Amino acid sequence: MLITYHGHSEFYVEGASGFTLLTDPYDSHVGYPMGSYRADAVTVTHGHGDHSYTAKATGTPAIIDSEGIWLPAPEVKITAIPSVHDDAGGAKRGKNLIMKIEMEGLTLAHLGDQGAPLTQAQIDALGRVDILMVPVGGFFTIDAKTAADLVRAVRPRITIPMHYKTSVNADWPISDAREFLSLMAKPDARPMPLLRVTREDLSEQPSLAFMAVRA
Repeated sequence: MLITYHGHSEFYVEGASGFTLLTDPYDSHVGYPMGSYRADAVTVTHGHGDHSYTAKATGTPAIIDSEGIWLPAPEVKITAIPSVHDDAGGAKRGKNLIMKIEMEGLTLAHLGDQGAPLTQAQIDALGRVDILMVPVGGFFTIDAKTAADLVRAVRPRITIPMHYKTSVNADWPISDAREFLSLMAKPDARPMPLLRVTREDLSEQPSLAFMAVRA
């Protein structure tokens, strides 16, 4: 499996079988490079434009944007778990979906714009998580401390921070990744261009993957 980070909350996941997945595709106002990507499935955690611009996915992908269990390909299972976009039960910014992606013997969890600590029911629904994509920038999502506490509760094998301030979105009211990296005892983490991982080599991977943006 090859995971590439495009910025914000958008990742491109390529399986060894050829299955491709695009997560939370952003629109042009986000500021990161726009591209088009062949995808068999697109996950959309909520309907805001910076997470739901599915037009950048080419082909005829399955659009996974509602609660439930989806089977977009043989041996690929995606479970969309309901959550909230804020700390007021969704009253401020609405609902969110946590995407649990099972493929190639690995379980990925993409938290979208998670706005509150996970409930025990959500942690139980996730079960064993190998790779966790978690927002860390605050304001629109959980902040660095809440994200670090969440990581300790979920106990993934690999954590990938997302949805934080960079030079591209410098005027956004969110924080950069530095506090989260320090809380994870990785203050000097160097950006990785991509993550290549299999079930067999999972134990050899870093516990935190701080990924550089690749268009």
